[in-house]
Amino acid sequence: MTREPERLPFFVYGTLRPGEANYGRTLRGRTAAEEPAHIGGALLYDGPGYPYATTGPAAAVVHGTLVRPRDTDYDEVCAVLDRLEGYAPGDPHNLYERVATEAVCPDGRTVRAWVYLAAGPLAARLRATGTPLAGGDWPASRAAAG
Repeated sequence: MTREPERLPFFVYGTLRPGEANYGRTLRGRTAAEEPAHIGGALLYDGPGYPYATTGPAAAVVHGTLVRPRDTDYDEVCAVLDRLEGYAPGDPHNLYERVATEAVCPDGRTVRAWVYLAAGPLAARLRATGTPLAGGDWPASRAAAG
């Protein structure tokens, strides 16, 4: 018997955040709730038009949005996000891995959520040659760059 993955909300930190390009294509009109949040123990790196998050030191933080798909749209949203992020369970060629994490909301609550982190080979390359985005907030880093 195969176990279905948990129906967790998604922690998004790049183009899937409200106001960003992929939010409009994949999430708009399909969410029950959205709120700012952050995850700890993760680093954010700039990529070719979108960021990558990797695991990092415990003190490192990535800022984003906690998105809860509507129950009626959950399976479709999950499938669309998996395709967008180049993720298939167990595929060694994944660009990202979908992993469960703890997102922290502004009121201090923690919520278990899915997050897409750079897969092994890409994460190793980022750690070796990339520069983490200061502050762990992709839209803020783009605004600061002008």
